[in-house]
Amino acid sequence: MSPTLLVLQHIACEPPAAFEDELRSRGLELVRVELDEGEAIPDLEGFAGIVVMGGPVGAYEDGEHPWLAGEKRYLREAVGRDVPVWGVCLGAQLLAASLGARVYPGDRPEVGLLPVELTEAAASDPVFGDVPRSIPTLQWHGDTFDLPEGATLLASSSAYPNQAFRFGRSYGLQFHVEVTPELAAQWGEVPAYAESLESILGPGALDRLVAEVSAQAGSTLPLARRLFGRWLERVVRVPEHTFG
Repeated sequence: MSPTLLVLQHIACEPPAAFEDELRSRGLELVRVELDEGEAIPDLEGFAGIVVMGGPVGAYEDGEHPWLAGEKRYLREAVGRDVPVWGVCLGAQLLAASLGARVYPGDRPEVGLLPVELTEAAASDPVFGDVPRSIPTLQWHGDTFDLPEGATLLASSSAYPNQAFRFGRSYGLQFHVEVTPELAAQWGEVPAYAESLESILGPGALDRLVAEVSAQAGSTLPLARRLFGRWLERVVRVPEHTFG
């Protein structure tokens, strides 16, 4: 049987995208859970790793979204049992929160195609090593997080210093590199996302952003698959190909 990864989603239009393409190209199995739709998280047993995606909620909004508390407990248990986690945007914030770090609204939203700079520690990281020191990323968030105690900082931006971190075998990425132009256009239809986009970038922002995502896709999507592929091989430790 092929190794199986669990994907936790918080809105239908934020799937793993290019990460999922890489996963499936290796013949791996995927179990998808839509927490915002009330679906239950399965037992950890049997999953080689967990992918936690983004969404239009705050990691601290347990009162409005009771399932968040259970998800954070689940991620804390996963890390404690050495099940690797790959958290993206909200997923990174939830991972940080599960490790005891504070998640909170930032001074201003960070939205657009923007660079992040890798830290010196990233050069020796099994996932981020040999990646260009500055990489283009899609940013679409207003919340941020403190670096969990014991975590290694891997990337920063001019607006927010904590853009990527490693804790044991788990990784949190505040930014997106996996998003296709088609997905970016769908995000513009989510009221919370559209509001932040228009308020920061002005009228017509969605069309401009989708054009930028499209122009950078030749760099970001291969990078997404490269990073995720390294995580699968070097951290999750699944074979490069599992067909047959």
